[in-house]
Amino acid sequence: MTFEELLAEGAAVPVEGWDFSWFEGRATEERPSWGYARLLADRMTKATAALDLQTGGGEVLAGIPNAPQTLIATEGWPPNVQVARHNLRQLGASVVEVPEDADLPFRDESFDLVTARHPAVTRLDEIARVLRPGGIYLAQRVGDGTNRELSEAMMGPLPAPDEESPRRAAAAAEAAGLTVLDLRQETLRVVFNDIAAVVYFLRKVLWTVPGFTVDGYREQLAALHEKIEADGPFVAHSKRFLIEARKR
Repeated sequence: MTFEELLAEGAAVPVEGWDFSWFEGRATEERPSWGYARLLADRMTKATAALDLQTGGGEVLAGIPNAPQTLIATEGWPPNVQVARHNLRQLGASVVEVPEDADLPFRDESFDLVTARHPAVTRLDEIARVLRPGGIYLAQRVGDGTNRELSEAMMGPLPAPDEESPRRAAAAAEAAGLTVLDLRQETLRVVFNDIAAVVYFLRKVLWTVPGFTVDGYREQLAALHEKIEADGPFVAHSKRFLIEARKR
């Protein structure tokens, strides 16, 4: 396919939800060794009332085999809310539209489990407020400097990433009244086989290049396309960290 055809293909894929199946054969990303989906399923089995924050389209949460008696998910982007309600209907979950940085519309000590996978904003004060004493907070978060190679290919050199971000997150959790039980970080390979995959990724994962548009970055996309054609797949690296904590 030509450069223009690949651009058009990457620009045409719908971005609602958090389903990455379109990337099959076009891009790959290593998964952390701790297996967040497995941990999520285990913690949900033990919970009686659980809250999943910034659930996206609910795709990850929908994979749990057993839902607690009360299961609520929040999502801030309206198109994703409808996708999540469809995906989580089988679990009997309620999906509430809540902006990412807003107070949570739930009473104090309402949940014994709060989870989040790749939250854009983390309000630890609110998480601690809605957790019951002894309740668990489990999150897989995006580390600073994720996909830095791709960001710099589009925007040029960037400031050095905060390598201490997991430790800062742990300190913030402790300050909010949580005791950290587990903290792990891994760096993972992300491989893009063509420029269509790059375009779709940048449209979907908005924080990689804030304000990205195909027209606004056509020159950089063309240069990256030529690099992929000459040298093979473009490799970046994502950073993920796992944090689990208990409310004191």
